[in-house]
This record gives sequence, C-alpha cells and structure tokens, in this order.
Amino acid sequence: MAVPFRKTSKAVKRKRRSHLALVAGALVACQNCGTMIKSHRVCRECGYYKNKEVVKVED
Repeated sequence: MAVPFRKTSKAVKRKRRSHLALVAGALVACQNCGTMIKSHRVCRECGYYKNKEVVKVED
C-alpha cells in the first residue's frame, strides 16, 4: 500500500480546499410586488412568475 513520503502541509491542504467554500444564493426583486426571491422561482407573496399569475395566493 502506498504511503505519502512527506506530510501534507496546512497551506497545501487549504489551497486545495479553497473552492469548497459555501456561496450565498443570489436574490432578485419580484417584478410584480418587489419582494426579494430566488431567481427563476414563483413569488410566494403574490404568486407571479414572469409577469403572469401562476399560483393563486390566499390572504
């Protein structure tokens, strides 16, 4: 079984894992009511998607 010749340093390990950080999802304003929502989703407040009512929202 192969064994590493040298110990992996902290710097090398952290450089390798640098792209694994979490990124916050982007939010956009709803075109109908202005509520901040995720892109390409139906608005939970008004039920609109791309200026069309897709879901009936009850108050």
